[in-house]
Amino acid sequence: MRIPFRKSPHVSVNGATAVAPSAAPHELTVDLERRRDQLVARVAELQWDLGGLVYEMAVRNRIDVEVLVKRAVALQDADAELSEVERIVRMEQTGTAGSCTSCGAPHSTGATFCWQCGQPLLAQVPSDAILRR
Repeated sequence: MRIPFRKSPHVSVNGATAVAPSAAPHELTVDLERRRDQLVARVAELQWDLGGLVYEMAVRNRIDVEVLVKRAVALQDADAELSEVERIVRMEQTGTAGSCTSCGAPHSTGATFCWQCGQPLLAQVPSDAILRR
């Protein structure tokens, strides 16, 4: 599913969106927050429509599972996209905590080992050094 963005410094390659070097990180966050708001409204609308459709089919005693599945797939796709956008926005807001001293890969807050090379991110500190503080 493609995300319809307005013309911006974002480049889409095989469905993945990347930011051109000239784009400010703040612009990406603003675009993602705008997209998140659109998706929240879309998911709510799809949930409402699906619920109304099920109700109307039940009242008429004519449940068409194929129609319900098609609508549920659309809802599931929008919800998955919303989850991914929310994850990216959260990551943009919290940022990375640093980079691995061995390979230079970025890591998040709370990471113990590097996701790329597996080396420990936290230095081993002798217990007597901790007690001296």
